Amino acid sequence: MGIFLNNGDMIGVAAPSARFDRSLFEKGISCLESMGFEVRIPKGIFGEFRYLAGSDRNRAGVVNQLFADPEVKGIISVRGGFGAMRILDHLDWECIRANPTLFIGFSDSSALISCLISQKGTGTVHGPNLVSLARAGQETLDGFYRAVTGQLKKIDMAQGQCIVGGKATGQLVGGNLATLAHMTGTRFQPDFDGGILFIEDVGEPAYKIDRMLSQMKLAGCFERIRGVVAGSFEDCANPEYIPEIINEMFLDMGIPVFMGLAAGHGRINLALPMGTMVRLDADRALLAWESQ
Repeated sequence: MGIFLNNGDMIGVAAPSARFDRSLFEKGISCLESMGFEVRIPKGIFGEFRYLAGSDRNRAGVVNQLFADPEVKGIISVRGGFGAMRILDHLDWECIRANPTLFIGFSDSSALISCLISQKGTGTVHGPNLVSLARAGQETLDGFYRAVTGQLKKIDMAQGQCIVGGKATGQLVGGNLATLAHMTGTRFQPDFDGGILFIEDVGEPAYKIDRMLSQMKLAGCFERIRGVVAGSFEDCANPEYIPEIINEMFLDMGIPVFMGLAAGHGRINLALPMGTMVRLDADRALLAWESQ
């Protein structure tokens, strides 16, 4: 069973990564309130250290504080950029396991999402960060609300491309490819075993997508995955090569592979409950969540 929010629940705001625009921050807060949620803003999220939203210990301290707060039912990341990897060693994982809370974010927050999936009792949604909500269209906003409240049952991916046909069921894992690739070889390396792997990225030319996937494949990250669903690869040079690259990476595994889920850094960023069981039907362009 997943962890989801109810109308009126408190969402805490964390800034585990980069510095952020205050005007977009305020608009994002208003967006959450308009959906019927209460919002808690910790004092420590407005720090600045180089390109980061404060020191590593301070950013981690806010995350720990929010998980420990019994009134906070969900936590949303302000933005991506970089920095979430730097706080992993400073997080109170015992406290996190003891306080089931829904964590929401994407991009650099994939570092947190992948770690939280491995912690039993936590919940995660790969979806818009706070400043992303400020600029989101209605389809993204509606998808966000359905996902965080447990109402999302399936996504029709009719505009996508079936790379390898077939069906598979497994835990939805993954996130931003560059972030996941940089975690490979660390003690926080994501565990994709038995999962349906979701990947997306932004601003990475095709040869870098190739390099990251090759590294992870050589490291054995994909050996026991059951399927692949790729999201948007926004502003990536030579995008025509990316379906070929993805096909080459997974073709010999005999698993379904689909590309074109409207999730990630594109104009539409559909929110995805992660760490929950999904059924991928690549032939029918369907991603469906099992009973949550």
